[in-house]
Amino acid sequence: MAGIVNYIKESFEELKNNVTWTPWVEAQKLTVLVAAFSIVFSLAIWGIDTVFSKVITLYFDLIN
Repeated sequence: MAGIVNYIKESFEELKNNVTWTPWVEAQKLTVLVAAFSIVFSLAIWGIDTVFSKVITLYFDLIN
C-alpha cells in the first residue's frame, strides 16, 4: 500500500515540476476549435448518412 501512495505522490510532483502546461487562453482557443470541427464533421457525416439512406431506400423500392 505504501508503494501506491508513494507512486501517487511522485506523480503529482512530476506534474507540478516537470510538465509544461498550455497557457489558459491557448487551451480555450484550442477547445473552441476542436468543438467547431467536431460539429462540422458530425454534420457532414449526418448529411452523407441521410443521402446514402435515401439512395438505398430508393434502390430497394425500385427493385420491388
